[in-house]
Amino acid sequence: MRAGHTGWGGQAMSLANRAYEALIKVPPALTRDVTVERDVVVRAPDGTALLTDLYLARPRQPLPTILIRSPYGRSGPYGVIARVFAERGYHAVVQSTRGTFGSGGQIDADREAGDGRAAADWVVDQDWSNGEIGGFGGSYLSFTQLALASTRPPQLKALAIAVWGAERRAGYYPGGSFALERALGWAYTIGSQERGGGHRQWSAAIRAALRAQRALAPAFAHLPLLDADVVAVGHPARYYRAVLEHAQPGDPYWAPTNFQPLLRDLGIPVTMLAGWYDAFLPYMLADYQVLREGGQTVRLRVGAWHHTSQDVFRYSVRDALEWFGIHLRHQQAPAPGPASVEVMGSGWRDLPRWPPPARIQAWHLQPGRALAMAPPPDGLPDRFRYDPADPTPAVGGPGPGRNSGPRDNRALERRADVLTYTSATLAAGLEIMGPVSAELHVASTRAHTDFFARLCEVSPQGRSVNVTDGLLRLTEGGPRRIRIDLWPTAYRFRPGSRIRLQVSSGAHPRYARNPGTGEPLATATSLTAAEQAVYHDPGRPSAVLLPVTGAG
Repeated sequence: MRAGHTGWGGQAMSLANRAYEALIKVPPALTRDVTVERDVVVRAPDGTALLTDLYLARPRQPLPTILIRSPYGRSGPYGVIARVFAERGYHAVVQSTRGTFGSGGQIDADREAGDGRAAADWVVDQDWSNGEIGGFGGSYLSFTQLALASTRPPQLKALAIAVWGAERRAGYYPGGSFALERALGWAYTIGSQERGGGHRQWSAAIRAALRAQRALAPAFAHLPLLDADVVAVGHPARYYRAVLEHAQPGDPYWAPTNFQPLLRDLGIPVTMLAGWYDAFLPYMLADYQVLREGGQTVRLRVGAWHHTSQDVFRYSVRDALEWFGIHLRHQQAPAPGPASVEVMGSGWRDLPRWPPPARIQAWHLQPGRALAMAPPPDGLPDRFRYDPADPTPAVGGPGPGRNSGPRDNRALERRADVLTYTSATLAAGLEIMGPVSAELHVASTRAHTDFFARLCEVSPQGRSVNVTDGLLRLTEGGPRRIRIDLWPTAYRFRPGSRIRLQVSSGAHPRYARNPGTGEPLATATSLTAAEQAVYHDPGRPSAVLLPVTGAG
C-alpha cells in the first residue's frame, strides 16, 4: 500500500483537477486536503485480491463514500473524478475489477455482484465511513453498480449511472442482430489497455486509440466471428466468446446479469444519464419506465451524445454531485425534475415524464423515392441487392466510438444498396419526441436477412444528417410486413429542410453482417447475397411513424 497527498504527482493531479473542475462547472471545493492511499487490497468473496485506491478527505472523519468499480484503471480520469468527489464532502474509493490493472483473477461479469458487495461491506467497516455509499459510473461501471445493487446492500443509498442498460443481453443483440463493433471493440480495449501503460491511463488510452483502427478493421471483416478476437487482440477473449456462444434469447447464461427485474422495487434513488446516439439508449429508457412504474425515485437526463462523448463524462459528474448532495449529504435543493431532454435543434426541455404525449404521424414511402403523409398510389416495389461480402457500412448513429453521432450521409446514400425516400421541403418546423418506428412491406430471396431503417434531415444545401435508426434481423422467408424500432429521439426538423428515410440491409461493423445462410452466428463462414424488395402501394403501404409534439 502506498499513501500520500503531496509531491510532483500530487501537484500534477491538482492541476488536472482544476482544469477538469472548470470544464464541468462543479460546485466549489470544500477542502483541497485529500490523502490518497493506493493499491489497498480488498478481498473478493473467493479471496481474490482487488486493488483499490482511497481518496480520503481530511480531517479523516466519517463521511459518505462514493464507490467506483472500473475495469479501466484507477488513475487517469477516474482518479481525477475521485478527487473531485473527495474535495466536496465525500470519501471516494476506486477499485479495479478482477483481472484488470493489478486485481487478481480474470474479468468476469458474473462475479461483479459478489465483488461489489465485498467492496461495499469493506468500506462501511472503515473508521472513516459513516455507513452510507453512493455508487457512481457509466457504461461497464454502471453495470458494476447494478450488480452491487442486486445484492440489496443496506449501505447503498444512491446511484448515479449512465449509458448502460440493466438487461445485459439486450445491448449485445439489438434487433436480433449482433453488436459486433461494441463487443469486439471492448475485447480489444480490455486486451490492449495495459500494454506498456501501467497506471498512466492517459498515455495508454492514447496509444490504444492509435492502434485500434489498424487492429480492428481486419477483425471486423474476419469469419468466423468466434475467432475474430484472435485477429484483434492476439489471443482468445473469454468474455467475447461467451457472448457469441450464448446468442439465443432465453439462454440461462444471461440470467445472473439481467438486473431489470430488480428495478421495480429497487429502493435506491437513481439518476440516469443517456444519449440520443448511445448504443444503450432504448434499454436505459425501458429501465426508466420500470423504475417509474414501480414508484421508485428516479430522474432522467438525455443529451445529444454518443457513448464516448466527452459531454457524457462532464455531465455525469455534475449530475452525480447534485444527486449525492440531496441523498447522501441531505442538502436542501430544488426537487429535481423527473426528466430533462435535449431536443436537438431546439435546446433542453424539462418534462413531467418520458415519453411526452405525441400524435403519431405516418410518412408514407411513395413511387419515385418520395416521402409524404398521403397514402401511396399504385407503384412497383423498389429493389436492391445486399452483398455481405461488401456490406453496407455504418456511418454515424448509436455506435461505441468516434464514428458515432450525427454524420453526413451523402456518400452512403449514393451506394446501390441504400434506398432513400425524401419529403418535399418543410414550410414549417416539425418537432418529434419519443419512439420512432418504420413499418415496411418487404420481401427477400433469403429467409435469413436484415433490414435497416434510418431517419435523416436533409438541409437546403443537400447535406443528409442521421437523426435515428434501427435494424431488424429476420429468420423466416416470404413477403411480410415488418416493424423496425428506431432509437427514440427528440429532434426539431427546421423549416426549409426535408425528411428522408433510408432503407438498406446493414450497418457494418456496428451490426454484424447477415451472411444470409442461417448458419450459427459464431461459426458462420459462408456469405450469400440477397435480393431485397420494398413495397409501397395501397395494399402494402410502407411508412415511417413519427411522434409529433409540435410544428411551426
